[in-house]
Amino acid sequence: MKFVRRRGIVGRRGKIIIALILLTLVIFILIPAGVKQLGKFLIVEDPLEKSAAIVVLGGDFPYRALEGASLYGSGWAPEVWVTTGIVRQEEKRALEIGIQYKREEAYNREALGLLGVPAGKIHPLRGEAENTAEEVRLIAGILKERKEDRVILVTSKPHSRRLRATWRALVGESPRAIVRYAREDPFEPENWWRYTDDTLEVIREVLGILNVWAGFPMKPKVR
Repeated sequence: MKFVRRRGIVGRRGKIIIALILLTLVIFILIPAGVKQLGKFLIVEDPLEKSAAIVVLGGDFPYRALEGASLYGSGWAPEVWVTTGIVRQEEKRALEIGIQYKREEAYNREALGLLGVPAGKIHPLRGEAENTAEEVRLIAGILKERKEDRVILVTSKPHSRRLRATWRALVGESPRAIVRYAREDPFEPENWWRYTDDTLEVIREVLGILNVWAGFPMKPKVR
């Protein structure tokens, strides 16, 4: 009887060990696949349609400007809008001590001009926007004022899903946003965890999407 009981104990332990080994194998198989899928999940885009304007959102210079110029050259919209970020505290302090620099929207306008967009077709948007939600509200407000029904938004690859989600959460389907990502953006969706910059992008975008889904409980820090 003791021998039988020992065999039963050994059998249960053996099953547990086997289960743990199988679980470990599943984790090692699924986690890399899941990591790759996460990078791909962040990237979306919509079919192109003729629109009121192409909007080059702030960030990731010069890739968004390059894409905006390409879309303009292909005739998808008659003008290009450039968003304007807020002047941050560190920028104000730099100006106070005499450091001169161009803001990113100035570089975007210069790049668009060099890439063939006429100066009269490049329009910096009135009002400053600190984050994606503020950019969305600003652009949607201008479209409604002009009674326009759609616009093309140019962003980076990993930011595209959050941008689309933010527009739908704050604006809905009217006016409509056509989200496009910059083709030359160097983000690598299948290997993002290998690079510091790409990893930080993914973390920021995942948290940003969760914030959108939760109803924007996280707010930008007042500068």
